[in-house]
This record gives sequence, structure tokens and C-alpha cells, in this order.
Amino acid sequence: MIRSVVSMQTDHNKIFLRGRLAAPPSPSHSNHGVEYLMLPLAVRRLSGAEDTLHIVVSQDLLKGRSLETDSPLSVWGEVRTFNNRSGVGSRLVVSVFARELDQEPGEDENCLELTGTLCKPPILRATPLGRTICDMIVASNRRYGRADYLPCISWGSLAYRCGSMTVGSRLSLAGRLQSRTYTKEVDGQVQERTAFEISVMSLTDPEEPYIAP
Repeated sequence: MIRSVVSMQTDHNKIFLRGRLAAPPSPSHSNHGVEYLMLPLAVRRLSGAEDTLHIVVSQDLLKGRSLETDSPLSVWGEVRTFNNRSGVGSRLVVSVFARELDQEPGEDENCLELTGTLCKPPILRATPLGRTICDMIVASNRRYGRADYLPCISWGSLAYRCGSMTVGSRLSLAGRLQSRTYTKEVDGQVQERTAFEISVMSLTDPEEPYIAP
């Protein structure tokens, strides 16, 4: 079971994004009487490619702000996940839970720092062009016994290092949250979907694996 290798400590999960609002805010959900909205934030990479990321923000945090399409927006928050059981769209929903907002313009940025536990065996594979990559799932604990299960991808020599890790390894990484589109056939029809994952840029020495009693 995944939870058998996740420690009870609270992990580090911080992200800073600066980009532009790709579309008007839309309703997301309510929790304990608080209403939340979803903001699509477009963040440009150095390569010129653009990631459109889902930002979840409380209505209270938006009070007094005028958010229009293409307006600049900076977000400080955490990467969150939950399982989509509706049967429509991706099974794992990845978003950024906003803690602070700012509307000052500036260069696009996408910076993430995360600690957590490797909770599934990493998958080392090669792209059609022969580049080595590693897929892994990192569990990062929140407070109150909850955890986010974050898909991560690494490349080249870093992929080999990640691929050698075992389930239960503790790790600390830096990178960015990115989006990519793919197609999937459902009931004979090809659908275009969007996946979100953490692109790992650096990795510090992992701690000893933690195995829960």
C-alpha cells in the first residue's frame, strides 16, 4: 500500500508562479462555507513553450482585485492533487492552491521546491528519440494526515539517479510544474487531454527510507 511508506511529518511544498491570466475565473468548489474559484494561468518557459496551470483560489483572496484575461498575476502556493472519480477527464487532478497573489508585472517564472517520499517504483524509459527519462510518484504530506501524490519526471543523468531509488526513499527536489497534451481513445473516440507533472531540475541527497510500522 502507498500509505505504508509515507511518514507522518509535514513536508515542504512551495511553488511560485508568474504569468498571465489565460481566461476569466470560473467556479471550482466550496469547502466549510468558503467558495473557491479556478484561474487558468499561462506561464511561458525559456524555450517559448507555454504551460497553462490551474490555480485554485478562495473568493476572499480575490476581494478588491480586478482580474481580466491577459492581466499579469503572481501566485505563491502549494501543488495539490485529488482523485477524479467522475469518469470524465484525467483520473488525477493536479492544481496549485494559492496562498498569496500579486498583480505586479514581471518576467514569467515557475519555481517549485518539494520534499516527500517515493511511493511507487520509478519507471526508467527512453523516448522515441532515445532520450532517457524517469517517471515517479512522490507523496508530500500536508498537515492533518493528508498527502498529495505528485507525478514527477526527470531527464538524462538525473533520470538514472531517480530510477535507482527504492520505494520509501526520502527526497528533496527543485523544478517546475508543467502541462502537456496527449490523446487517448475512449469508446472508439480520440480525446485530447492535458496532463500535469513536475519536471525535476535538481535533486538533493535522499534521506534513509522511512517504513511505517
